[in-house]
Order: sequence, then C-alpha cells, then structure tokens
Amino acid sequence: MCGIVGYVGPDQALPVVLEGLRRLEYRGYDSAGVALLDGELAVVKRAGKLSELEAALADRRPPPGTAGIGHTRWATHGAPNDRNAHPHTDCFGRIAVIHNGIVENFAELRAQLEKRGHHLRSDTDTEAVAHLIEEREGSLADRVRAAVRELEGAFALVVVSADEPDVIVGVKVSSPLVVGLGQGENVLASDIPAVLQKTRTVVPVAERQVVEVRADGIRITDLDGNPVEVEPFEVEWDVERARKGGYDDFMLKEIHEQPSAVRDTLVGRVRDAGMLALDEVHIDPDVLREVDKVFVVACGTAFHAGLVAKYAIEHWTRVPVEIDIASEFRYRDPVLGTDTLTLAVSQSGETIDTLEAARHAARQGSRVLAVTNTVGSSLAREADAVMYTHAGPEIGVAATKTFATQMAALHLVALYLAQVRGSMYPAEIVEAVDRMRELPAQVARTLELDPQVRAIAERIHRASDVLFIGRHTGYPAALEAR
Repeated sequence: MCGIVGYVGPDQALPVVLEGLRRLEYRGYDSAGVALLDGELAVVKRAGKLSELEAALADRRPPPGTAGIGHTRWATHGAPNDRNAHPHTDCFGRIAVIHNGIVENFAELRAQLEKRGHHLRSDTDTEAVAHLIEEREGSLADRVRAAVRELEGAFALVVVSADEPDVIVGVKVSSPLVVGLGQGENVLASDIPAVLQKTRTVVPVAERQVVEVRADGIRITDLDGNPVEVEPFEVEWDVERARKGGYDDFMLKEIHEQPSAVRDTLVGRVRDAGMLALDEVHIDPDVLREVDKVFVVACGTAFHAGLVAKYAIEHWTRVPVEIDIASEFRYRDPVLGTDTLTLAVSQSGETIDTLEAARHAARQGSRVLAVTNTVGSSLAREADAVMYTHAGPEIGVAATKTFATQMAALHLVALYLAQVRGSMYPAEIVEAVDRMRELPAQVARTLELDPQVRAIAERIHRASDVLFIGRHTGYPAALEAR
C-alpha cells in the first residue's frame, strides 16, 4: 500500500512531509515524491528510497512552501521509475495528484483525454485524474468531486493546486485517509503514524467523502458537496510508541509488546454482573440468538487467526463456522441471510478484499462483526458490531502482536456469542475469561526464553526447509509460522 502525507500550517511543509513518509516506510515502496506550494507548484520525485528523493531535493532546493504533499509508491500501473513516481500533474503543471489504490477505468479515461488533446507523460492510472480535474470548473474541491464521479475502483486521492495554495483536498473511496488536527496546522495522511509528529487528535475520512484541509481547519463533504459532521478521536499511541523503542528493529520491538497488547485487548471486557461486552454493538441480542451459521472472512495472518475463531465458536456455541479467504468469498456465492453472522477480521480495517467481503455479506442480510486494530477504520464504521484488538501500531512487516491480539479478541467474541445465546453458564464464561487474563504473564515468561530461541535460530537459519507441526489451535499457529 502506498503512503500519503500532506501538511498545511505555519511551518515549512517539506520537513513535515518527509518525516511523515519516513513513518510510513513500513508499508514498502519503490519510489517517492513531493509537491510544494509557494506561489507556484514545485514537484520533485525519484525512484528508490527516500534518500534518493532527499538527494534530488538537496540539488534542486525547492521553494520554502508551508503547504505540500508527499507520496511513497508501490507500483501497480507502470514500472517503478522516476516518470511513474507520484505526484502527477496536469498539462499546465498547476495541479498535482497523489494516489493510493487503483482506478480501474483509467485506460478508457486516458484514451478520452488524449482524444481531447491532453498529453499524458506516465504509464500510471493516477495521471489521468490530474487531467480530469484540469478540465473541471469551480473550486478545487468542486473540481475534485466532479472528477471522482467519473472514476471506478478503490482509491484515496490527495490533490493540490497552485491556484489555491492554502488548501489540500483529499478523497476516500475504499482506501484509508485520516486527518490530524493541530493548532493552526493540519496533517492529511494514509495512516495514523504519519500525523503523530503534530497531533494525536484524528478525524477518519469516511467512505466517499471529500476533505478540504487548511491551516485553520477542515471541511468534509460527501461527493455531492453536502457538509458532513465529523467526530475526532484521540489516539492513545504516543510518538515514541510508533518508533523502535530501543530495539534493533520494529519486529523485535513488537514481539516484546505482546504481553501489554494482549492485556490491553482483554482489559475492560467484563462489565456489570460479569457480563462480557464488545466495543460497539448495534445488533439486537435476539438476532444473535437466531444465528445458525457464522462465516469468517479474512486474509493472510487474519485468516489464520480466524481459524482459531472457528474452533472457539463451534466449541462454545455449537454453531457451525465456515472460514473463507476474503478475496474468494464473494465469488463462491455463499448462502447468506439474516440467520447468519459474518466475522470480518483485518488488522488495519482497510484490507480491501475483507471490506468487500463484509459489504457483500451485509447486502445479503447478514450482520457483520468486525475485529480490527484501528479505531475509525472503514471496516469498523461499516460493521454492525466491533471488537478492537488495541494492539497499537504495528510497523514490522511480519505480524506479531496483531496475530496474538486477534486470537485473544476472537476468543472473547466466541464467549460473547455463548453468553448471548445461553450456551454457557455465566460462571463458565467468567472462568474462561479469568484463564485468559493469565495470558499476558504467560507470554512475558515465554519472551524470557529469548536467549534459547536465538541459539536455536543460529543453528537452523540456514536450513533449506523447516516443517511446522500443530494440532487444533496449534495448526493456525503453524500456518502463521510459515
């Protein structure tokens, strides 16, 4: 997934944008670029790492603008080179666009634009958007809204114009976008770590919404221009928690965060009279009592955690569970209805295949319960109920604490269903939760085996093959170990 950062405020935009991009490096990328506004629009972009971009910026000495946008790209359309790096501009170099996701009808749009006399210089789907905006009239936000109505696909767009240098316009269509609200300054980004350098007050941009970001505030509308009320929330992570915390790498740091992450996932779940509670529930208990099948949809690590949910739900509720790779769920035409519950599991809450699977289930009348790590994510907002894992940011590529917290959260979901359906006595549920409360200490004791684990790793790390064996809940763990 690409990284997006934008800044408007009293400070120089370039350092803020570059720092935001560094905080999104864990997403992986093959090129990077920036667009800065200071009367004119200055665009600098390079294939490779941020160091390549920074070297180019040092040579060029871009203008000291207080508004700017930046992007790290993971190539979809077009090779990873300077020409295809973002931002992309219109014919006159007045509009710059950066983009996450895919515009599915870009080939058709490109052909139409070239027929109308536009000259497109890259192989990307993104550049077509800049030229579409160029053709429209009105304010930048109006022009963006008009252009987006012609696009098909799943994407987030961020746009600036030399004609309106005080505003950054963003659009979310299935791909994540958040705004960090500061004092006389605001940050727009594809993920929360990028905004923490300036603020912990965050507004998630919802599906098919347009945000106008200025130094003195933001305005969010739907695609028809109707104003939308926003609900900021406070991010509990501090800046240092999104860094390495003194460990050699993010993965090691996050391995050692597992005890606290599991503890945070379990805390506050037992309410009055020993009753379990999820974070958000908009499903009548009578509906859950009538459910006769549960579907679990997820991808990758979340799919492996979902296998644990299957074991737990079937054991504690005796309701049959089917589990699907989310990308295949819609295409096998599953039998869904009001008597089914769909569990959608996604660390980010923005995994597009899982989102689409959840949306398909909802269209068929199934209620959707989301298990996610990200407050305000698309999946959390669209689901009928939510269980947050409270793992904090995970920057390492390999899942560690998110896998552990997903398994813990899914066990709680299974116990919650057992509670609502009356398939377990309250005392049995309390006993099960009490046993789960021992998990953080057990994980911490396991981490004390680090010297032994390192010694084993030294002996086997050059092995050409490793066989992981597991039974029952050990089977999903063995799959994840691969």
